Amino acid sequence: MSAVKHRDIPLNKISDWQWEIPISYRKDMRVPARIYASEKMLESIFRDRSLQQLVNVTTLPGILKAALLMPDAHEGYGFPIGGVAATEHPDGLISPGGIGYDINCGVRLLTSQTTIDEVKPYMEKLAQKVFENVPSGVGKAGHHRLSINELDEVLQHGVKWAVQEGLATEQDRQHIESGGCLHEADPRSVSRHAKERGKDQLGTMGAGNHFVEIDRIDEIYDKDIAAQLGLYINQTVFLIHTGSRGLGHQVATDALREMMTAMPKYGVKLPDRELAGVPFSSREGQEYFQGMCAAANFAWTNRQLITHQLRQAWQSVMGNGNGTLEVLYDVAHNIAKIEDYEINGKMTKVIVHRKGATRAFPAGHPDISELFQKTGQPVLIPGSMGTASYVLVGAEGAMKETFGSSCHGAGRSMSRTKARKEMQGDVLLRELSEQGVLVQTKAVRTLTEEAPYAYKDVHSVVDVVHNAGIAIKIARLRPVAVVKG
Repeated sequence: MSAVKHRDIPLNKISDWQWEIPISYRKDMRVPARIYASEKMLESIFRDRSLQQLVNVTTLPGILKAALLMPDAHEGYGFPIGGVAATEHPDGLISPGGIGYDINCGVRLLTSQTTIDEVKPYMEKLAQKVFENVPSGVGKAGHHRLSINELDEVLQHGVKWAVQEGLATEQDRQHIESGGCLHEADPRSVSRHAKERGKDQLGTMGAGNHFVEIDRIDEIYDKDIAAQLGLYINQTVFLIHTGSRGLGHQVATDALREMMTAMPKYGVKLPDRELAGVPFSSREGQEYFQGMCAAANFAWTNRQLITHQLRQAWQSVMGNGNGTLEVLYDVAHNIAKIEDYEINGKMTKVIVHRKGATRAFPAGHPDISELFQKTGQPVLIPGSMGTASYVLVGAEGAMKETFGSSCHGAGRSMSRTKARKEMQGDVLLRELSEQGVLVQTKAVRTLTEEAPYAYKDVHSVVDVVHNAGIAIKIARLRPVAVVKG
């Protein structure tokens, strides 16, 4: 076993795609830390505090097996982004820093039965209509203004509410992780302030790295599974990336404030206050989990209403003769869930924290829809403007090694401040146009925060999880039009 060192942190090479910081590195470590990356990719992980944060995660009370880091890793709040950790149920720690402020930030893929060549004559008009139909920007309100009682229905029932309102179908729900509803949700665990922030934000995108994208499929890696998923070369598809907006942010903020005060009561001591957490079974732990589940239901409903608005835009521009947009899948990548895994030869119930990490259950897993029992659950990995995104499916290796988890995107390699200094927004717009990517945005000045050069190479990131046997590459998507806040 070979080893490298960074800032005195030893990294033992387990394979070409996996590295380990041994439990002997620091006295307070309860489990080892494992990193999924190629040797070349370690250079970018070394640039920030990701590894130090990962080591801190290994100190969580009740943590099992290992703290994990995906190849799209970068520094986050408490947990590194790309972090995965499982704590024992019911008394292990739950930490909002292991889920993130944007609860159930996630990705949805919609498919059409139309080739990109058929859509190209209408692309500019279609992108403009999408821009009009999907409100975007910081704090932007949507078309759906709810009363607090109506919002509570969303928080409790998720996409089931949208079905009742005629904004979703039962078929849509079958194509969403957890059917678009976590049943442990309790609207009473969401503060009035959080509800006030969220009551007019359903069907909105927000800002930052959130987007709606029109893509074409340009590469198929597994023809059989692609065919079962209804994917083919030059197909026009849509990606949606957004989360729980101000409501989810407030749920996290409220919980962190309360947990920091409550930790001494439970004897919890951690090396970083950003890891603040309490036992899952405690009153504070249960209230946060119920509120987090409610925020997750809000986020799935948010992406569902955006889907409804995209369907309206599609029909308005393309007419009735080109069918509708169908949901292929919707995955969360900032969430905690109660799941079962074999640990030391015994099935064990755990609290899985995924922070910038995507669920990746394989074919035959009982918790995925019958629709995907033969293929495995779709795993959606968005890249950045001008690069590519990927569709994968979960693989058996994820169940054995990563608590059923994969990476969630390309991962930042540059801060937003530094990215803005590299190039002017209008220059980036021109470069993307020359590459055949149409961009609709109200924020040209800050567009470069999300430029391709600000992110890691998504192809290398995806290759790591594919080669490590965590998820299997199925198709590659190339952007044709991008709509951002």
